[in-house]
Amino acid sequence: MNPRVVGANLVVSIKSFYREKTAMFFTMAFPIILILVFGTIFMDQENVSFHLYVQDLDHTDSSAQLVNTLELNGKFQITKVEPAVNATQYAKNNKLNLVLTIPEGYERSLMQRMMRNDPNASATITYIYDPSSTSVATKMEILNSVFAEINQRMSGKPPFIRSAETSILTKKYRFIEFFIPGIIAMAVMTASLFGTVNLNTELRQKGVIRKLSTTPITRTDWILANILYQFILAVISTIAMLLVSYAVFHISLQINAWLPVFIVLDVFAFVGIGMVLTRFVREAQSAAAAANAIMFPMMFLSGSFFPIEMMPGFLQTLARILPLYYVNEGLRASMVFVDNMAALRNSAIIGVFAAVVFIMGIFATKWEEGK
Repeated sequence: MNPRVVGANLVVSIKSFYREKTAMFFTMAFPIILILVFGTIFMDQENVSFHLYVQDLDHTDSSAQLVNTLELNGKFQITKVEPAVNATQYAKNNKLNLVLTIPEGYERSLMQRMMRNDPNASATITYIYDPSSTSVATKMEILNSVFAEINQRMSGKPPFIRSAETSILTKKYRFIEFFIPGIIAMAVMTASLFGTVNLNTELRQKGVIRKLSTTPITRTDWILANILYQFILAVISTIAMLLVSYAVFHISLQINAWLPVFIVLDVFAFVGIGMVLTRFVREAQSAAAAANAIMFPMMFLSGSFFPIEMMPGFLQTLARILPLYYVNEGLRASMVFVDNMAALRNSAIIGVFAAVVFIMGIFATKWEEGK
C-alpha cells in the first residue's frame, strides 16, 4: 500500500464530489431536510390536539358542559355546527372526517338518570365520520375514553382495574431522538451504495478502470481510497445532522464510541454491496436502478422511519434479514437505550455481513474490466 497514492486518489474524489452539486445535496442536505420535516411534525406529540366539529341539538347547560369536557379532557379544538344544518351533508360538503352530534333531550335524560336514579335513562351521541380518514379512529378512541370516564363517575363506583406506567428508560425520549439514529444509518447507506455504484460504473464505461492497471496505483490502494472517501463523507454528514438536531430540537442522545463503529460498519457493508453490484451491472443507468432496488426496501422495511412492530409478521421477519436493520438497532441501542450488550450484538451481526460482502467486492473488482 502506498499512502501517497491513496491520499492523491482521495483528494481527487473529494474534489469531484465538491463539483457534483446534486451528490452534495442528497448526501448532506437531504437527510437534514428529513430530520427538520419529521422533527417539526412530531416535535410536540404530547400536546397534539385534534379538530372536532360538534352539533349541539340540545342547547342546554348540560350539553354545553359536555362540550367543555371534550375540549379539556380530550384536548379537542371544538368548532360548533349550527343545529339547523344536516350534519351528514355538512361533513361531506366541508370534507370533514368526524362530526359529533349531541341529541335533543340530552339534559332531560341526564337529570332522569341522576335525580330519579333511572338506570334505563340514556343519551346516544352520534359519530358522523369518514372511515377512509387515517385520524378518525384516534379521535373516536379519545371520545370513547372521555365518555367512559363520564359514565364511570356517574355510576359513583371506583374503577376495578387501574393502570400504572413504568418506563424501561431512565429518562423520557421523544420521537425525534428515536428517528435520528435511523436517518444517520440510512444516509450513510445511501451515500456509500450510490457513491460506489455511480463511480465504478462511470469509470468502467469510460475505460478508466482498465487504464488504472498501467499506473502505479494498485487495486488495494484504489479500494482503500474509496473506503476512506466514503467514510469521510459519512462522518461529515453525521456531524451535520447531529448539529442541526441539537440546535433545532435540543435532542438528548448519547454520543459514544459506538457511533463511529457503526458508521464504519455501515460504510464497509454498503461499499461492498456496491462493488459486487457493479460487477454484474454494466451500464450506469442500470446500476442506479439496481441500487434503488436494494436501497428502497431497506429504507422503508428496516425501521429507519417507523418501528417494524407496526408491520405485518412476515415483513418483520424480512426486516430482520436486512443489514440496515442491525445498523438502526445498534445505533438506537447505543444512542437512546445506552445498552452496550445490544449494541455489541448488533455490531457483531452487521460486522460479519460487512466482512463477507466487502471481501466479495474486492474479488469482484477487476482492473482489466472496462471499454
